[in-house]
Amino acid sequence: MSGCTPTGKPPIAILLAVYEPRLDWLREQLESLEKQTYPNLKLYVRDDCSPTVPFGEIEACVKGCIHAFPYEIQRNERNLGSNRTFERLTEEAEGEYFAYCDQDDVWLPEKLSVLQQELEESGALLACSDMFIIDGGGKQTADSITQIRRRHVFRSGGGLTEGLLISNFVTGCTMLVRRAAAQAAVPFCPYMVHDHYIALYCSAAGEIHSVMRPLIRYRVHGKNQTGVLAGVTDKASYRSERIDLPLRKFQWLEQHFPYREGFRREISRRKAWMYARQNNWDRRGGAWAVWKCREWGLLPSLFELSARWLPERVLMWIVHLARKNMI
Repeated sequence: MSGCTPTGKPPIAILLAVYEPRLDWLREQLESLEKQTYPNLKLYVRDDCSPTVPFGEIEACVKGCIHAFPYEIQRNERNLGSNRTFERLTEEAEGEYFAYCDQDDVWLPEKLSVLQQELEESGALLACSDMFIIDGGGKQTADSITQIRRRHVFRSGGGLTEGLLISNFVTGCTMLVRRAAAQAAVPFCPYMVHDHYIALYCSAAGEIHSVMRPLIRYRVHGKNQTGVLAGVTDKASYRSERIDLPLRKFQWLEQHFPYREGFRREISRRKAWMYARQNNWDRRGGAWAVWKCREWGLLPSLFELSARWLPERVLMWIVHLARKNMI
């Protein structure tokens, strides 16, 4: 897939990874892709070996919804997880731009047109947007992601890599990326969600621009893969998800990130912070080192200095409040 349509618009590839999809939600998503106003599209779908939703039903859903542009649909030989599935889609797809797609959201018709225009006018490598929030029934519950994630701050321009080493403001289902940048980012860091790593790569290689308007309806239904303190169910999982996993991320980046030389000092300092947080959490010292490094994460530093002493039920109550955007 290459070249422009008679309208002069370069091709956009939509990359959709699915796993155990609710077919009614998948149908809503596909119908919203069908309604996109952008005129030069192709859809690539890859099922990550869904164990209970037959591949034939997923194929039929795609076939029944997508008529305005071509599509390809494949199934992984074995379960790879969402990161590797999106990585395979990134390697296989063609087009000038890539739009990453989840299986349970709803895109506004103008989404791809707006983001492509932003990239064309700005020269940025990646553009992302705000989003409306809907629940499992499709009811709108918020006008912006910032209403349910109070520390979500959109940024634009260059020089964003250092901040993205710690936290991500780019939600994958809202982003449009230049193909060359997305494919150059392969392999994705196995310890980061694909959107975070692509954003990190693009911030080091060029600029990221945020469009300050909602362009999708983002479904929050309690089983989302990402979210506030995702995967935390007790003290042990807090350590694993919030301390050990980021440490492995920085170890990987130190060895494999193409732009690591320019950020080696920052990566090394953040590794030291993670080691201190491990020691503090295990009550083996490290509290002073955590406090000295608090500039890289004031809230987790303050929380962990006290949370290590808290009963598990109290810790999970605080986690619940954070998920409810109450703290």
